[in-house]
Amino acid sequence: MLLVSFLFFVLTPIVVRGIGAYVFKGTVEYRRMMFDQFGRGDEEKLKLEIAASVAYRKPVYDAISAFEKELAEMPRARRKELKPIFKSVREEVAGLLGPAPGQPLPALTRRLYGQTRWNRAKVRRERVLFEESWDYSDKNSDGKKVLIPRRPIFEGTALVPLFDCVEYNLLQMMNPHTTFYGRFLTDKSIDAHFFGGIGPEVLGTIYLALGAMLIAVPLGVVAAIYFQEYAREGFVMTFLRSCVNTLAGVPSIVFGLFGLAFFINTIKVSNGKSVLAGALTLALLVLPTVIRASEEAISAVPRTYKEGALALGAGQWRTILTVILPAALPGILTGVVISMGRAAGETAPIIFTAAVSVGKMVGPLSMWSNPTPALSWNLYNICTEHEAVEEIRHVQYGMALTLVALVLALNLTAILIRARVSRRLKG
Repeated sequence: MLLVSFLFFVLTPIVVRGIGAYVFKGTVEYRRMMFDQFGRGDEEKLKLEIAASVAYRKPVYDAISAFEKELAEMPRARRKELKPIFKSVREEVAGLLGPAPGQPLPALTRRLYGQTRWNRAKVRRERVLFEESWDYSDKNSDGKKVLIPRRPIFEGTALVPLFDCVEYNLLQMMNPHTTFYGRFLTDKSIDAHFFGGIGPEVLGTIYLALGAMLIAVPLGVVAAIYFQEYAREGFVMTFLRSCVNTLAGVPSIVFGLFGLAFFINTIKVSNGKSVLAGALTLALLVLPTVIRASEEAISAVPRTYKEGALALGAGQWRTILTVILPAALPGILTGVVISMGRAAGETAPIIFTAAVSVGKMVGPLSMWSNPTPALSWNLYNICTEHEAVEEIRHVQYGMALTLVALVLALNLTAILIRARVSRRLKG
């Protein structure tokens, strides 16, 4: 019960905020971006929406143009005081509504559009209306954020109508609609995750996890068969088991460094980072788990099964293939799927061997020689190194939710497969 409560406490914020990547209030800027970048939406309906929003935005741009003329005629001291504040206001308006009509289009995709999400539009509105400052008068605190209204600073100027329009007409200017963005799971990202989805990361994670299991499962099962059916107790057996146990305790970052040094720099499975190098490294990481799970499953098979098969004339290898392995299959599959879940969620082993921060979807034919984005690495990257961490919170939580859901789905699959195979074996 305590474990369930803990999981609920940990997962609830991830689920609640992660759903925001899929279901949210998208503004007219979002629909314009989706049409421009992905070709989705009704063009005629979008034109009408844009025309309606432009009518409400016009007073904002008129106020900016009028104030620019007024600023040039102000006394030097007043102009020096207001110019930097006006520059900040104009930049915030551009971030809220996008480039002003008639202005040259920016090179960066993120600056071609205003705020695409209603919650972020409201945050940006506050930045237009207020200037953020900090109060350090209380020596017992680290400082208190203070919002200073900008409107009184421009009182009596042509810019005042801008603040009224942004404060009271934002809904009409942005026209938010409840949106379900299911393709967040499959779309490519645009401009470092400012727009689009996490398709390359999801596909890369699947490639790495499946590739690791294709390598680790045969090796692990064969090793388990050797330990249980062929090896004799002694120094060699003790040494090999010690190696497996030691391998299970090695920090994951060490596997990443080993993968870089051995797979890439020594035997050169690829010219640099690649899915193959990452899969080989992850295979080594999960190999001890596969071996131990397979060993336990094989040892749990009643010895009478083996004795009966041998008594009927079957050889040892045939007995293993036709009697022992089918009976041990539920336990082996459980270990395999749990190992796959771990491989999907690991970050350190793929940093040096497979993962890149930004990349296209890798095709099946080129995946073994090319690097790939991956959920675990990209989640860490956009949470710590992205230049606009706050603006893409929905992507961070959406990635976290997707990764957690993927691992939980793999573990649920293990439970269902084990139950189904067990029922078949029981007849």
